[in-house]
Amino acid sequence: MLMRPDLRTQQRDFLLGITRAITAQLDLSEVLRRVLHASLVMLAGRVGIIALSDKQDGRFTVRAYSGIDSATVPHLNIKLQELMEPVDEGDFSREFLDSKLREMADTIDSRLVQSIAMPLVFANNPLGLLIVFRSYQTAIKPEDLNALQSFADQAAIAVNNAQLYGEIYSERQRLEAIINSSGDGVVILNPDLTIQRSNSAFERMTGWRKDDLIGMPKSDVILWDNLESADIESALGAGWAQSTSKEPQIDTLYVEGDLIRRDGTTLGIGITYAPLLAKDGRLESIIADVRDITNFRKAQEMQSVFISTVHHELRTPIAIIKGYASTLRRDDVEWDSELIREKMAIIEDEADRLTDLVEDLLTASKIQATRELKLNLADVNLSLVAARAAARLEDPATHHIELSFPDDFPLIQGDEARLRQVVDNLLTNAIKYSLAGKTITVGGRYSEKSVTVFVRDEGAGIPKREIDKVFDRFYRIDDNLTRRAQGTGLGLYLAKTIVEAHGGEITVKSQIGSGSTFYFTLPRD
Repeated sequence: MLMRPDLRTQQRDFLLGITRAITAQLDLSEVLRRVLHASLVMLAGRVGIIALSDKQDGRFTVRAYSGIDSATVPHLNIKLQELMEPVDEGDFSREFLDSKLREMADTIDSRLVQSIAMPLVFANNPLGLLIVFRSYQTAIKPEDLNALQSFADQAAIAVNNAQLYGEIYSERQRLEAIINSSGDGVVILNPDLTIQRSNSAFERMTGWRKDDLIGMPKSDVILWDNLESADIESALGAGWAQSTSKEPQIDTLYVEGDLIRRDGTTLGIGITYAPLLAKDGRLESIIADVRDITNFRKAQEMQSVFISTVHHELRTPIAIIKGYASTLRRDDVEWDSELIREKMAIIEDEADRLTDLVEDLLTASKIQATRELKLNLADVNLSLVAARAAARLEDPATHHIELSFPDDFPLIQGDEARLRQVVDNLLTNAIKYSLAGKTITVGGRYSEKSVTVFVRDEGAGIPKREIDKVFDRFYRIDDNLTRRAQGTGLGLYLAKTIVEAHGGEITVKSQIGSGSTFYFTLPRD
């Protein structure tokens, strides 16, 4: 028996509508809404459900519904898992689904007496299922089912397209977030080296707005004041990123130099170029990762200065110890006991100097590796620690160390060995940068909550531009007096680290020509 012309026309119109949805509508929610509405009208259904299969675990979840309230959806999801697990690809047919889903009608409404399930399959891949419930029972003819299956196939294409679009959009958003959150500048270049897009970090580096950069030649934006190797233009001319093999292995290209920013200032940068090739080996675009290497260069410079300084600091006491030891071992000279004691004292002093240097290096290395400093806490008398340090370091021939602590200066909780290191470093620093014959004062004061120890010298003072840097690792003030003084630039760095590990604070006040005063304050509790 043939279908009624009006029903054929209606089905044709719905199929045409779904086909239009495939090409014109890529929002998954809207596609599902249109498909469900058309299904209910065609089948004179009372309730409609579209459940989609999760690509990760295959679980079916209701994604669109009509004729039921939202409170029923969680129960339907549970029922779907019970009925549809497991579903083999070969069993994913309309007959199988009908037998499985008839009992779902009672879960929704006891008045629903018939269910029609249509699988949504694309390229033999089950995407989901479309279920329509009716409140009356009637036979469905084979030709009707064939028409409905064609409708379901078109619906599956629409759903698949919408899902793919959603995945592409999500991936694009994810890549957008990664690129814009990167601390490095990112630039995507076309094969002709015009700029396709860039991120905010590159905008900050160059001074160009990223919207203005689109379509600009790379050579108009990345201008070099100093380039340490050939840039991408020369590499492309030499055949870089060109390959005829099916699986091309193209190395990245790294260049480094000083970029001329839009405002005329320069910035040290390193650029890593990576080609993006099509399947046929054709160059589609070039990804450029631009990194600000200013701090890296400073670190390299500091490391070079540090190695040179440590080499000098180690070599000097070793040379003195070796020289005096060799002299005392000579068999052709008789040394009197007073001279031997004098030379041995010098050897002992230089050995102590080596020990202090090694201790500072080890402490700095531990701090850098662990980012923390372990403390052995006990009662500490800082006035006594300072008195012992003054007695050990004072040399009446060159300088005088004066103590200025109140008699009732309180004990604190701290690591005595570490705090002795702080006082030693501050006193040693003051001695280095004080002129001969000047007085160095170490003293303290206290309040109910804290104690403060200060070391004051009458040296050359610290320039204002250097004040904020004196506690940096390896940093040394650049003036004639500093260049004559020995040191690794670790003393004040370690002092600051130790004080802060105790919950305290270290500061400095200085005036050129009038000396410097270093203060460190520690909590009493």
